[in-house]
Amino acid sequence: MESDIWTEKYRPKDFSEIKGQKEIVERVKAFVDNKNMPHLLFAGPPGTGKSSLSLVIVKKLFGNEWRENYLELNASDERGIDVVRQKVKDFARTRSLSGMFKIIFLDEADALTKDAQNALRRTMENYAKSCRFILSCNFSSRVIDPIQSRCAVFRFKLLKEEDILSIIENITEKENLKMDRKAIDALYDISGGDCRRMVNLLQATSSVNKNVTEELLYEIVSEAKPQEIRGILETALSGNFIGARDRMLDAMLKQGLAGADVIKVMQKEIWNLNLADNKKVALTEKIGEIEFRISEGSDEFIQLEALLASFVAVGQGK
Repeated sequence: MESDIWTEKYRPKDFSEIKGQKEIVERVKAFVDNKNMPHLLFAGPPGTGKSSLSLVIVKKLFGNEWRENYLELNASDERGIDVVRQKVKDFARTRSLSGMFKIIFLDEADALTKDAQNALRRTMENYAKSCRFILSCNFSSRVIDPIQSRCAVFRFKLLKEEDILSIIENITEKENLKMDRKAIDALYDISGGDCRRMVNLLQATSSVNKNVTEELLYEIVSEAKPQEIRGILETALSGNFIGARDRMLDAMLKQGLAGADVIKVMQKEIWNLNLADNKKVALTEKIGEIEFRISEGSDEFIQLEALLASFVAVGQGK
């Protein structure tokens, strides 16, 4: 494995390389072609291309001089009002030597305090001629309405399977990796449409073995295997509570799984069980209740035992 980080190595360098956000890319590309754009707000799950698209915008606008006209801040690290009043304001008030506006990229803008957001909205308004803002966040509802109204809002979606597969094929070809279909499907299931997570996991796995297998992926990521959790649930539904409990304890101890890890896979696998839909809905509600109890500090194994008991009761028609 090369020393550079794959997430940087395979970061898109052109609009055509950004996967899964076709409509957003087309609209943003039109802004760049016109050499003008409003403030932008990119909202959506992690690993969907928000930061990558921001870098492509800057590089296409400024070429080799993009570093002099670009400021990137992570709002989760620097989230107070002083950051807006000093770093952001100082950069925004100076004009670019290129004659165009400069760009400030605020990552995780939903982590900014309310005071900082209120200070930011005035800065966005006062220095709109010399600077444009690109705000990135996971939850747009945490960004105050006055900021949202000043921005063109774009909502990113998780990448579809075909988009993830094309990225995997590109990486495996360039890094000389071997992957069978089961491993590819497992990598997609684990990443859940998060491209950054997928690339990082593939990099970590390939450092162990160039032949990437399903077993190796689950070993590296330390997640419960879906088929193993499904077997535990089916055992409970058959009425064998002790057998299901022992299998669950064995899986948790061998793989070092936390209760939240098991709950996450259970929630997915419940819909693959041979059960009536109304029973699946009832068990999903129970899973939500158990997950809340675990997050509040209850004993993980006792709560998971209680959940298995619910599966046994449903299997017996109660």
